[in-house]
Amino acid sequence: MEEVVNKKVYDLSKTGELIQTILIILGALLVPAVVPQLLQLVFGKTSVIASNSQIIVGSIVNTALIMAGLNLKGWRKLVLIATLPSLSAVGSGYIFGNLTKVTVFMIPGIWLGNFSLIMLMKYLYANKEINYVISAAISILVKVAIIFGVLNIWMAFSILPNQGAVANTLRNTMGLTQLITASIGAFISFLIIKLELKKRAA
Repeated sequence: MEEVVNKKVYDLSKTGELIQTILIILGALLVPAVVPQLLQLVFGKTSVIASNSQIIVGSIVNTALIMAGLNLKGWRKLVLIATLPSLSAVGSGYIFGNLTKVTVFMIPGIWLGNFSLIMLMKYLYANKEINYVISAAISILVKVAIIFGVLNIWMAFSILPNQGAVANTLRNTMGLTQLITASIGAFISFLIIKLELKKRAA
């Protein structure tokens, strides 16, 4: 397991890894709290862009998760990056709005989903060198299955609403939206990796 955790797609200098670690952690912490506010300020609270801030923020966060999985090593860093975004999102209250109090119950599921995305990308792509698209597809589906599965467990025990508008919004937020943002994050990460490898080969 340690071999998997410490495997990276490409090696960075200690300074480079430190800088990338700081940037990824700051992104995971600040993006969910700051970006929605900026979107509301620039485009207006009722604009299409501001009202879809979860797609934008989620895509950035998933990019950070995947890049962390492929380029960072060490349990502490990976666990920190897997947990920070949801804490920031719930703490700020801007992404989920009126549903923030309800989504607190989803934090453990989101943590597990995020960590599974990081570790599966690290295991499948960085370690086993399986095709990126296949690695990303498997990792994303597992992440979404975990988060959506936890949601349905809470709904089954009536811890979270299982009928009505709130339930439908939660299903969409923890299902389709997670699939979309993770897929966008995987695509952006793919471009970053290709650009980095191309630059190193030049």
